[in-house]
This record gives sequence, structure tokens and C-alpha cells, in this order.
Amino acid sequence: MTARVRAPELRGRGWLNTGGKDLTLADVRGKIVLLDFWTFCCINCLHVIDELRPLEEKYGDALVVIGVHSPKFEHERDPVALAAAVERYGVHHPVVDDRDMHLWQQYAAKAWPTLAVIDPTGYLVASMAGEGHAEGLSRLIDELIAKHTADGTLHRGDGPYVPPAEPHTLLRFPGKAVELPSGNLLVSDSSRHSIAELTADGETLVRRYGSGERGEPFNEPQGLLLLPAAVAERVGYEVLVADTVNHQLRGLDLTTGDVTLVAGSGRPWRTAIEGPQPALDADLSSPWDLAWFDGKVIIAMAGIHELWWFDPTAGTVGVYAGTTVESLRDGPIPDVWMAQPSGLSVGGDRLWIADSETSALRYVEAGVMHTAVGQGLFDFGHVDGPAKEALLQHPLGVAALPDGSVLVADTYNGAVRRYDPSSDEVSTVDSGLAEPSDIVVTGTGHVIVVESAAHRLTRLAPGVVKTVTGERHKTERPPSPVAPGPLTLDVIFTPAPGQKLDTQFGPSTRLEVSASPPELLLEGAGVTTDLSRSLVVNPAVRKGILQVVAQAATCDVDVEFAACHLTRQDWGVPVVVTDDGPSRLPLILRGLDES
Repeated sequence: MTARVRAPELRGRGWLNTGGKDLTLADVRGKIVLLDFWTFCCINCLHVIDELRPLEEKYGDALVVIGVHSPKFEHERDPVALAAAVERYGVHHPVVDDRDMHLWQQYAAKAWPTLAVIDPTGYLVASMAGEGHAEGLSRLIDELIAKHTADGTLHRGDGPYVPPAEPHTLLRFPGKAVELPSGNLLVSDSSRHSIAELTADGETLVRRYGSGERGEPFNEPQGLLLLPAAVAERVGYEVLVADTVNHQLRGLDLTTGDVTLVAGSGRPWRTAIEGPQPALDADLSSPWDLAWFDGKVIIAMAGIHELWWFDPTAGTVGVYAGTTVESLRDGPIPDVWMAQPSGLSVGGDRLWIADSETSALRYVEAGVMHTAVGQGLFDFGHVDGPAKEALLQHPLGVAALPDGSVLVADTYNGAVRRYDPSSDEVSTVDSGLAEPSDIVVTGTGHVIVVESAAHRLTRLAPGVVKTVTGERHKTERPPSPVAPGPLTLDVIFTPAPGQKLDTQFGPSTRLEVSASPPELLLEGAGVTTDLSRSLVVNPAVRKGILQVVAQAATCDVDVEFAACHLTRQDWGVPVVVTDDGPSRLPLILRGLDES
């Protein structure tokens, strides 16, 4: 019989959405508690927030969701920035600030996002990593409600959530902007779920497209693209909108205000499909920005770390670059690695990319991807100078300039940076900005910054250049100790209640393992269909990252028309090699480690 595990107490630097109260497990005793370990830079974490909304609505009197914010980037440790993110993404449940990763370690989390379920008596009953768990969670909650209603230990009623005051500003967390032929500015007013046309000075609202309600039709829209005139005439709309949380693209007719769905089934991407596919049938994943390059639309598909192409005339889409692996690797496209590409701009023959999770500025030229600035998933900071030494921090926007240089919205550094390819140098143009998310260079040469967390557009003074002596940072995620030599990697997966592994189309599981540096592993890298793998760790390499991608296919049991489900997670596990380290590394995809 497996021993039951008491849930560790909830402790953090502070709480949001509780009316100023610090919660304890005693305050939610009698409820089913779902802990959501997240960090606000992480697109997969944002997917989970949206997946949990229907569960919060359905089980509101029995379920309490608590967000545990365990930060990756230095900027995410700022309590003001965290409060802004909670509002920006419509988080309607309590959030504890796990600044020092205490709860992360107590609950043995190893990936963003991770979910943990606590029963009404305070015992940990399930843990799962990644997104796509809503159906399984619903079944588990139903079981827990039935059991604890029968036992008399479930206490229905209001939860501890206290909504904040409603803000009043012209824009609310704007995302991206473009200049219209009239000189006015079109802005994705993301937290207002609409597209706003403003006067050229960015101060006055001319018109708003969309109802302003989530999903009608927009849901946290981001990227905007003014199509070439000939293309716009053929397709019947001038502007393409990346409707991010709906996982769709929509066409906007500026004259009539008509909004047309042009790409995306509305289902989040779960598995790859080879070759072009009809745009309206395709499952997209958080399209974040758009650009016209090489005769087609390029989509920054942030949710799966890829770039896609879209042909608006033919109505087809496909993969342009990336493999869904979240990391940094250059080379001929599409076989490259990215991490949440979030900003696009075209300059000459180059497509510039703000690759946010690697804090990198990258570009595609002649079918090959290059990295101009950036060193990897866990290295970031605010450092100017030679590009190979310079650092950014989670940039979301980029704008190519006529002279060949590039401006970068260095979001978490609150700065606009400039990269000059001719000198291979990085400088700071301006700083002290509130999470700049995009940059517009107007036809008259003015530079306008979307200052997202200040809810405004800001015009930069011409010729401004600041010298900033910044700091280098590395993510302080606690590494997992491992022994040199033989190491057993176990990915734990237990199907949700009412589901079984689906083998009707072949193996139901898949495991891909790689390492950075590659020399960390002497044996065990590659792809297999078993969720357990024997690795051999190089004793000469004392630390590194194990990149693990696992997936499991399940289907409903004893249902005439059984639904199928795919659970997938990508871990980048920092490890430190020590002689007294364990020879087993467990990672939980879904379930509990009972070894």
C-alpha cells in the first residue's frame, strides 16, 4: 500500500486576488485544491490558465485554483510586474508569489507548467506537467467530489478569490501596432480583446473593432499585419490579426469593420501534420506576430516554438521553421530550434525574429536561421557591446530600420535596444519603459513603442542613445543532482480516470532525449517509444541541461464514440553531476511517483 502524502504548507512572499489575506491550507480545507505552478513568460503556462477557466466555472463551489508563480526571469521576481501579469492574463483565482522557488521545491516541480491536486482532507492526490489535462482533471474532480461528499469531507461554498478593482485607461496591455496608410495607428488592445484605431499621436480613439468581451470575436489578440494592396484586394480584407488565445487568424476589413475567420480550427495544436493543410482545418498554437516575407505571411507560432506560413489567397498553412523543440539551434530551416518566437520584422532579405524564451535576436536569410544576439534558454541580462557577449531579457518585438540595423523591444529589461550588423554591436536606445512589446517605425521615420504595462504608445525622442551597464543573469532554477555513469530516466504517466493508453494506431508513448552540451550524455540520446530510458552520464561534464520531450496518447474507456487525447511535455532539466547523486531521475507527466 502506498503511503499518502500530506500537501506541504503554502508559503510565499505575498498573495494576489485575496483581498490582502495570506492563505494557508487550513483556509481551503474541505475544498479540492488545484495548484498551478506557472511563470508569466511561459506560453504553455498561459495555455493552462485558459484551460482551467471552464473547470473553475463548472466546479466553482467545490474547487479552489491557486496559482503558484515560480519565476524564471529576473523581471518576473518583481511583485509589481507579477500583479500586472495577473491582470493582463485575466487570472481570476488567488496567486501566491513563490519568488524564491520554495513551493516549487516542496512540490518537486521540474517544469513550467506543473499542476498538483490536493484533496479536501489535505493530501496530495495527483501531479501533472504540461498542458492538455483539462479532460483528465474533470474526471478526477468528479471522483473526488463523489468520494468526499459521501465521506462528509467536502465543503461547498464560496472560495477565497477577491477580484481587484476595475481599471480605467484608453488601452489595457496593448500588444502590437501597425501604421495605417492614413497615418493613424492600429493597436491590438489585448486585455480589452479588441483592435483599436488611434490618431497618429496615439492619444485619441478613432474606432474599436470587436466587442471588448473575451472571445467575441477576439481573445487577447496580438500581431497585426497590413497586407500588400494587391493581396488585400483579392482576399477582401486589409489587416490580418493574430487572435492569440483563440489560436486563430482573422481578417479585418477596415471600412466595414467586418471580421472574418481565415485560419485556425480553434483547437490548440497537439500533434504535427506533414505538408500544407487547409487553413481553417489547421490547429494553431498561440500565434503571436505576423510578417509578409518571401511572398507569404509568416506566423510566429509562439505556443509550439515554430514559424508557420499562411497563403491568404490559397487558404493554406504549413510549417516554415522549427521542430517544436524549445531551445536554440541555428541552421537550414525548417530543422532549427526556437523558444516562443514573439516578434517579427522584415528588413531587405532578412526576416528578423524576437525569440523571447532564449532572450535572442535571430534572423532567417536565404533559407538559413542565424542568431545575432542570445545564448540560450537560461542566460539573460542587460549587457551592451559585442553581440556575442550582449544579453537581452525576454524580448517580444523587433523592427528593422532602413539603414540595416534593428531595434528590439527588450521587454523584461524595459528597454529598446539596437543591433547594428555592420559593427556587430548592441546598444541601448532607451530604458525605463514598462514592458515594451512592439516597435513601429512610421513612414516619416518616427519610432513608436508599445509600452504594454503602461497601457500606452510612447514616441521616442530622435537620436536618443543611452549607455547602460547591466548585469548578466542565469535562471536560478534548482538543478537536479544525478550520479555519473548509468542513470535511469523514468517519465511517469498514469491515464486519467476513465481513460486508457491508445494503441490502435501504434505505440501510445514517445520519448525524445537530448542534452546541452551534447557531451553530457555518453549514451541514451534519441527517440524511443518507452517512457523509461537508460542513460549514461559523462563524469567529465559536471553540469548541463537534459532536454526531454515525452508524450502519451489515451482514449476514453467504454464509450461508443471514444474521444482521444494527447498529453505532451517538454522539460529542460538543469542537472548537476555529483558522485553521491541519485542514479534515477523521475519526471511526472501525469500521476505520482510511487517508487
